[in-house]
Amino acid sequence: MPARPYWKGQIRLALVSIPVEIYSATKSGATVAFNQIHEPTGKRIKYEKVVPGIGPVDPDEIVKGFEYAKGSYVLFDDEELEAVKLESKKTLELTQFVDAHEIDPLYYEKPYYVVPADDLAEEAFIVLREALRATKKVGLGQLAMRGREYVVSLKPCGRGILLETLRYADEVNKAQGYFRDIADARPDEELLELAETLIEKKASKFDPDRFHDHYVDALHALIERKRKSKGARIEAEEEEAPARGSNVVDLMAALKKSIERPAGQEKKKPARKAAPARKRA
Repeated sequence: MPARPYWKGQIRLALVSIPVEIYSATKSGATVAFNQIHEPTGKRIKYEKVVPGIGPVDPDEIVKGFEYAKGSYVLFDDEELEAVKLESKKTLELTQFVDAHEIDPLYYEKPYYVVPADDLAEEAFIVLREALRATKKVGLGQLAMRGREYVVSLKPCGRGILLETLRYADEVNKAQGYFRDIADARPDEELLELAETLIEKKASKFDPDRFHDHYVDALHALIERKRKSKGARIEAEEEEAPARGSNVVDLMAALKKSIERPAGQEKKKPARKAAPARKRA
């Protein structure tokens, strides 16, 4: 368990308070960072903060501004902005309980693990966890962390509880604007049956270890090839564009071919026929 929790406080349910600690449930994946380089000299590009017509400025002269009209700003210093930051309240009050399926996945943002802060809090923590599990409900509340207030949800997670921050309603684009032009029609029954068969054929339990970032792997391989070639240009390998079906017949044929193909196997080349034995003279 990490040495420092992301947040420490208490979950409050009516008159019951449970001291807890929150830890981030995720970590940054392997990323490849690039710098901008001046090619003729091989030196790294640096940036200076400048004002048009004046040139470079002293960092002490820089303040934050909000543009309320084109070219017009309201200026703030750090103390003014700090004054409106929400203090990190030490209490998460559960104000509502809903069925998990009522929350659209679009609203979920980031997960955290919740654990009891000490042995004395463990009993109440377990009661809350099992009550959520038995009722199949998700607890909702608002929590202030690091100057911002979040809507959060709580649900059982093994022996612990999972807290997830949720997006506010104005942070989610409505789907209707994007899906409006898609026809509201029933697909061909045979096509639908073939698609369902293909899905069932590929159905299995979720295993996150089966997936990894192929792009990062390819970047590492490219960097190594580039390093060994001492800067020589690496030509990209051309890939054939996937064939696109033009009508229902193509879709039907593609689905049938997908079902007939053995799962997880590539097409094998036909075995070469053995040459007939030569007759002796």
